[in-house]
Amino acid sequence: MRTASTFRNVITPAVIFRLLLGWGAFAGVLLAEPVLSAHLPGPALIGVLAGIIAVIVVCAFGVVTQAEHLAHRLGDPYGTLVLTLSIVLIEVVLISAVMLGPGEHATIARDSVMAVSMIIMNLVIGVALLVGGRRHDDLEPNRTGVSAYLSLLVVLSTLAFAMPGLIGTGGAYRPGQAIPVIVLTVVLYAFFLHRQMGEQRADFQEVSAAPDDHERPGISEVLAQHRSEIALRALVLVLTVVPIVLLSHDMAALLDDGLGRAGAPVALSGILIAMIVFLPETITAVRAAQAGEIQRVSNLCHGALVSTVGLTIPAVLTIGLLTGQTVVLAESPANLVLLGITLLLSITTFAGKKVTPLHGAAHLLVFLIYGLAVFS
Repeated sequence: MRTASTFRNVITPAVIFRLLLGWGAFAGVLLAEPVLSAHLPGPALIGVLAGIIAVIVVCAFGVVTQAEHLAHRLGDPYGTLVLTLSIVLIEVVLISAVMLGPGEHATIARDSVMAVSMIIMNLVIGVALLVGGRRHDDLEPNRTGVSAYLSLLVVLSTLAFAMPGLIGTGGAYRPGQAIPVIVLTVVLYAFFLHRQMGEQRADFQEVSAAPDDHERPGISEVLAQHRSEIALRALVLVLTVVPIVLLSHDMAALLDDGLGRAGAPVALSGILIAMIVFLPETITAVRAAQAGEIQRVSNLCHGALVSTVGLTIPAVLTIGLLTGQTVVLAESPANLVLLGITLLLSITTFAGKKVTPLHGAAHLLVFLIYGLAVFS
């Protein structure tokens, strides 16, 4: 009886509609691939892209709903970690699949992770701080938790984007260098997850938690009491995320075609796709900021980027070693400067007692500068 009630509460008509819409749209795109791969007229191309984006937005709100239910049930950082890892793992798998497919994709990991870094650290956090800061005057992050995220990002970003150009060959690590980088990155990321979900869990929770939040039962007890609901919501979340990521990558060719006709830079396609892939986290982060949950914003944004770099770089380097492909990770001087500014700005933003809309405006300006660099 209880299982049936849980199923009805989770699998609502809205959930069924979003799942059918997302997977139906993906199936439609696959079936129409011969037509879509042809040179579509401009209006038809715009219509198809608009339809795909509309489906992704509808599904994104479904992902956000399940993520918020899980966050409420599990508490942070477990709740946000489910959403973060779901999206990042699928993205890593897709990047790996592209590398294993035909063609030359030496820079796909670098371009994807760099775009994600600028979007999450500047665009998403900028909008969240601007929206949340205008509504709340007391947005105080948990500085120990944010410091842990940023410490890892400084190290992982240096390993990913700077060191290959300094000690590697042609912007890529040599095999003798790639192996220790893979091992050290995986060990550091695994140790981070162990600490985040264990002894340092309190460092990733809201500073201004309500009194009864301190009496929240342990994660083992929560899982024991609500195992069916948590498993079902996590499954629905993943099943809703997958068509978002698949559709965003299927639309890449269409987007490249459209941007090519418009004379836009090729790199803009990767930025737009990364924005679409991380749309569910963007919506969740902005809504968390509106609710005054600034640490949850950090968990979603900084946590997503730590997972992206910590999982993508070892994965692509491993594929490169196994297949003999060259994996170019070294970034251009302009992007390295922007990344350094972003990390420095993030440290100063979250080092203070509270964050404000001015911090958000500064992050948004850096993202706009990144856009100028892309078009240059």
